[in-house]
Amino acid sequence: MNKIFLFLFFCLSLLNTNAQDSLNAGGKLVIGVTEAPPFVIKEDSDFAGLSIDSWRLVNRQLDADYEFKQYESLEALLQAVEQGQVDLSINPITVTDRRMQKMDFSQPYFISYTGIARKSGSAVWRYLSNIFSWNFFSAILILVGVIFIFGLLVWVFEHKKNKEEFGLGPRGIFQGFWWSAVTMTTVGYGDKSPRTLGGRVIGFIWMFMAIIMISTLTAGIASSLTVQNIQDDIGSVRDLERFEVYTVRSSSAQELLDQYNIDSHKVPNAGEGIDALLENDKNLLVYDKPILSYYIEEKEVQEELTVLENSLKKDYYSYSFPKNSELLDRINPILVGSLKTMEWNSLISEYK
Repeated sequence: MNKIFLFLFFCLSLLNTNAQDSLNAGGKLVIGVTEAPPFVIKEDSDFAGLSIDSWRLVNRQLDADYEFKQYESLEALLQAVEQGQVDLSINPITVTDRRMQKMDFSQPYFISYTGIARKSGSAVWRYLSNIFSWNFFSAILILVGVIFIFGLLVWVFEHKKNKEEFGLGPRGIFQGFWWSAVTMTTVGYGDKSPRTLGGRVIGFIWMFMAIIMISTLTAGIASSLTVQNIQDDIGSVRDLERFEVYTVRSSSAQELLDQYNIDSHKVPNAGEGIDALLENDKNLLVYDKPILSYYIEEKEVQEELTVLENSLKKDYYSYSFPKNSELLDRINPILVGSLKTMEWNSLISEYK
């Protein structure tokens, strides 16, 4: 029985993570990172940022030798953690159900939100752009065409018997157009009026049709001013379907969009997503709010881009570990204690 117990104990010890072996043997911990300002910022050959500072607070008590291993994208970093290529990652990685099946997480050290960045612009400009669109101008052209047709029909009946008001040739046709426009707008100057039976029948039909057409045009303008503005407001994930959506590949924002079957363009980092926003007014970038705000400020495009106040979901940033890492049990209590210190609160204030 003792031999069996010793054998099982030996097998379990072989399952210990490389991180734990490195820590016990005095080796270096390998910490995976990728740029995610203001949490992980590359500065020459070193790193800075809120996540880096949080780790340095933790390591004061852990007292472990470590080195940072940089990855080019969030997707590559997550794969490295999942496959045990690093001992842990201190990047601001959101805890999700899908990720918890592939890796372990520490206690959250920062609460964030999934936000939306888009082109800035005043409400007046959006109204004007909605009104003076191709649909608006095409409606005006159709209306002018209908006015011309009824003006021409009246002229056909009136130009011989009512030459004073509807003359011959192009001038008479223009006078018919003038009468048709005045009748449609119900101005009723009285300077021209049909006198023949045919002309009055056309006038009678046009009066009723004009009421319908002018009401439709007014409703269309009102719709451009109100309904379209309401549609541009984003209150839920479903509202994103009307836009060209960008997000960072393998991020929790992408998981959210996939969950709701929202088509999106994947970019390797938020910087490229910001560039996509600058190209098109209809583009949106869905990603972590503090990172979006940092990139907009860093690129000095605050006047062109904005992060919307409403958020899609709350996010909890944690350290990530390979599955069943025993290093997690050693770091968690230290991390929780560090979050209660005045130094951590000061760091949070600096990055806000």
